[in-house]
Amino acid sequence: MPEMPEVQGLTAFLDDRAVGRTITRAAVSAISALKTYDPPIHALQAAEVTGASRHGKFIVLSCGDDLHLVFHLAKAGWLRWYDELPTTLIKPGKSPIALRVALDDGAGFDLTEAGTKRSLAVYVVRDPHDVPGIARLGPDPLDPSFTRDVFAGLLEGKRMQIKGLLRDQGVIAGIGNAYSDEILHAARMSPYANAGKLDDAEIDRLYAAMQTTLAEAVAEASGKPPADLKDAKRRGMQVHARRGEACPVCGDTVRSVFFADRSMEYCPTCQTGGKPLADRRLSRLLK
Repeated sequence: MPEMPEVQGLTAFLDDRAVGRTITRAAVSAISALKTYDPPIHALQAAEVTGASRHGKFIVLSCGDDLHLVFHLAKAGWLRWYDELPTTLIKPGKSPIALRVALDDGAGFDLTEAGTKRSLAVYVVRDPHDVPGIARLGPDPLDPSFTRDVFAGLLEGKRMQIKGLLRDQGVIAGIGNAYSDEILHAARMSPYANAGKLDDAEIDRLYAAMQTTLAEAVAEASGKPPADLKDAKRRGMQVHARRGEACPVCGDTVRSVFFADRSMEYCPTCQTGGKPLADRRLSRLLK
């Protein structure tokens, strides 16, 4: 799933390549992806793209102050850019393409989604905050106002595991499964730690790990075209999606915990006092 660093990379790319261009066509080929009807999708035709911005894991292409194309790539979506947009006809239901946007210089992009579970979402709105997912977002962790004390305040009284809190978009915007694994590994913290019971030293460690991990990932994504962003993300991972490999910090074997639709990765030596966590489908901890 694209998370904040990759989405920021895509946003920066669109800011460079799409802003100032006029949309000549916007066509939805997966009707389930379009979540709004007013304004209609064809309202984008002949609209000039005036800005590109990121809200959590949402990308917003603004066309003036009162028309915005918003999309969320979900788990298996991606943006495919073309300097010369193909002219082939897209057949609904026969292609991974959910949306095609053509620009007046002949360039454009497709939003694609792999697999059978369709979660990619497209909105055309007058205000980005008309999108429910944007309206409920918590603060951005790389915003200058997101200080250590602000972060500590978000943890206070939370009776949930820290892994789940980091992934909760209503608490902190932009972090998903992959970067929560990376942040917790950098902070030397169990994913099952109780968020509301962290002491000051643990909060300091976790906040620093969050800032460093995300800032480095955003820097790595900066300036890369969409086709290169996925590989850049994989190369930067220390534990996520590296089950069975050696931890780059201590050399222990990276382990996984499997859930219904995802897994998390961690290092027992670095994060759980050497004790492997059990597959949550069976039991909480190995005895």
